[in-house]
Amino acid sequence: MSSKYRQMETLGQIIKSKRESKNLLLRQVAAYLDIDQAILSKIEKGDRKPTKDNISKLSEILEIDREELMVQFLSEKIAYEIVEEDCASRALKVAEKKIKYIKSHRR
Repeated sequence: MSSKYRQMETLGQIIKSKRESKNLLLRQVAAYLDIDQAILSKIEKGDRKPTKDNISKLSEILEIDREELMVQFLSEKIAYEIVEEDCASRALKVAEKKIKYIKSHRR
């Protein structure tokens, strides 16, 4: 998955598309994740969010770069959290600076 990979698609759409392109059944992927088939269906529909562990396992079975899938997961999580805020874009810029600061000052 390239960094420009379907940035406007939802995480669920990406997962479903990749699963179908690999001819994997919902039940096969759900069994690999050790979750109920209904939960995976809800993840693909966007009605439920996967866990970080789900993301790691999905990257393995769907052969998607883990970091790229994690970026999709985190960006969607953040976007939905702050979308209603008028200052969302500004907050993201400040958060990016804070992340750099925190990482540089960790011991």
